[in-house]
Amino acid sequence: QVQLVESGGGLVQAGGSLRLACAASGRPFSTYAMAWFRQAPGKEREFVAGILRNDDITAYADSVKGRFTISRDNVKSTVYLQMDSLKPGDTAVYYCAAVSVTYRDSNLRRTETQYPYWGQGTQVTVSS
Repeated sequence: QVQLVESGGGLVQAGGSLRLACAASGRPFSTYAMAWFRQAPGKEREFVAGILRNDDITAYADSVKGRFTISRDNVKSTVYLQMDSLKPGDTAVYYCAAVSVTYRDSNLRRTETQYPYWGQGTQVTVSS
């Protein structure tokens, strides 16, 4: 199992940048695929970005393509979400999630029910 703690959220002006981090406890971190989800007020939780055991396979929601970048550092047991050109519509609670996968698994899971491990969330607020 793995425990996840998000950080890096806050208040930023539109057009600005934030980098979220998700620190994992428990081992082995490198055997987990990781993802970021977000939930805005009055909205359902949605998939934002995902990454497999290596950073060469990633996926993004259409709404964040070209603006967000997911990456991982297996030495630090941390996954990141670099968010650039932020919009007010990006305002949400951002959650880190993990699921155990094999090295050759190329299936990027995009549904929250497919992730058994979750962080507590971090608030991102983008002002206009």
